[in-house]
Amino acid sequence: METVLTAGHVNWDVTLRVDRFPEADGEAAIYDQHRSGGGSAANVAAALAGLEVDVGLIGSVGDDENGLLARRDLEEAGVSLDGLRVVAGANTAVKYLLVDDDGEVAVLGNDGVNEAVGPDDIDERRVRDADHVHLTSQRPATAGAIATTASDAGTTVSFDPGRRLSDRDYSEALSAADIVFANDRERAALLEDEYAGSPFDDRIVVIKHGADGAAVHTPTETYTHAGFDIEAVDTVGSGDAFAAGFIAKLVDSAGVEDALEYANACGALTASERGARTAPAAQAVARFLGLRPHS
Repeated sequence: METVLTAGHVNWDVTLRVDRFPEADGEAAIYDQHRSGGGSAANVAAALAGLEVDVGLIGSVGDDENGLLARRDLEEAGVSLDGLRVVAGANTAVKYLLVDDDGEVAVLGNDGVNEAVGPDDIDERRVRDADHVHLTSQRPATAGAIATTASDAGTTVSFDPGRRLSDRDYSEALSAADIVFANDRERAALLEDEYAGSPFDDRIVVIKHGADGAAVHTPTETYTHAGFDIEAVDTVGSGDAFAAGFIAKLVDSAGVEDALEYANACGALTASERGARTAPAAQAVARFLGLRPHS
């Protein structure tokens, strides 16, 4: 039985460091490239494993070489793959991440089979037995089914719908979520009319402000943390590391204010390294919080 179960995309990432983002009819120089596992659900799972949390994953990959590499990467991180579906004759999703000198990111890619898991494929027992379920971008029907199963069993649910929030109807999953993660752009989408039936004043809402830290809104209090003064090298995966840090502290019975500081530390350490799968281990976070001042 896993302490935390994550669900969503599993990708293979190719990170290309460029001198600038190319404009139409323009050209940019690639001066470094790095390959690793990616996808928000996989990133959060790997980060949680590094934070010494027992974690499993629900997702899908193809039976191609990229899928083999993605599975091997997760196994080496310590993630249980009992819920990972391998689709025969299919291609694993590959994302090409362009990272400029300021650490900003643009993404190109195909979805492959990273949404092959449907509602009927879910092992409901595993969902009910987890202490916490974390959802990321995936089929809305799948996210809704997992969230509802977990919520009905008394399992807490968090949801980080990501950049495709405005294109998909996640109202069922959002209604069942105890914790919602969003950045400033996604927060605006959450407040649009399509989600008017899912009020956010009765749960924890975590708003990520990037280099400016984050805020947590609970039904009774609001907490803010300004983040940490670090040099951002690559922001890919920093939001996933942030979510992992926040969840790791909450399942360890910490308060939301402590979880917010810990999450910001995880995000900052990840942004200071290259690649999506660079979330820090628990000991590294402890050292960082003991030595580094707030910004």
